[in-house]
This record gives sequence, C-alpha cells and structure tokens, in this order.
Amino acid sequence: MSRYPREPMFVSMELSRVLILDSSAEQFITLTEKDGPRSFAIKIGTTEALAIERRLRGEAPPRPQTHELLDSVLRALGGSLERILIHRLDSGTYHASLVIRQGGELLEVDARPSDAIALGVAHRTPIEVAEDVIREAAEDRPEVEPPIEAGEDDDDD
Repeated sequence: MSRYPREPMFVSMELSRVLILDSSAEQFITLTEKDGPRSFAIKIGTTEALAIERRLRGEAPPRPQTHELLDSVLRALGGSLERILIHRLDSGTYHASLVIRQGGELLEVDARPSDAIALGVAHRTPIEVAEDVIREAAEDRPEVEPPIEAGEDDDDD
C-alpha cells in the first residue's frame, strides 16, 4: 500500500550543482531533469552542502561523519539505498524518502532531501522527484533562485 493518497508520477533527476557561498548560512543544490530541460534549486545548510561536496569528490574524513555512519549502518544491516524520492513541497519545505532494499523488502524512510542526497551521492543513487513537486518548484523559483556567483553575467549586453 502506498503512503501517498494518489501515486505520483516521478521524474528522474540528477544533482547538477552544489553552490557553497562563504557569506551565507544558506547553500544551494540544483537538481536537473535527466533527458530534459527542467531544474530547480533547494536551499540547504552549510554542513549538508559540505558533506555532499566532500562525498562527490570521494574524500573520506578521518572519522566517519553522520552520512558515512548511516551508510555503514545500512550496509552492516544488509541494506542498500535503492533510490531517493522527493515527493512533496509544502510551504517551501521539500520532503523526501530513502527507499532501502533489505533482503527482498523495500522500506521507505522519511528524510530531508539534503541528507538523502548526501547519503546517496557517493553511490550515484537515483533521485526521483514527483512531477507536481517540479511544477510547484518552478512556480516558486524566484524565491529560491541561488544568487548569481561572482563572474557570472546577466546576458543583458
């Protein structure tokens, strides 16, 4: 039985950008539709942004951080992260789930998108976003658009 009132249509997305701004407590990740033009940004915390960036580069900290710990526990219990679902956008807050395979069962665990992506990025775990979340994120985009980085031009020439 699904946890959703109606089964949403999910779209395959990929992490296309991690924007870390030294001058802000709010960082951004951008998800882009695989084989499509749509993308949207999600505000995340500095800790999560740094964890995502570090795991993308394959850097292992001297001591396990939260995402490495969770990854180790998951594997020790015989589980594997199958996919990340971003299934709802509520008043600017994104809601996600980890879909975990343990034995023959699929388990769904509530998670923040930033934590889910930090966990999954090291294993290239597929990210799927509900179609209605993409549409709503596009409507809200001016509010969550990351600031222009130094050196980027507006193309107003």
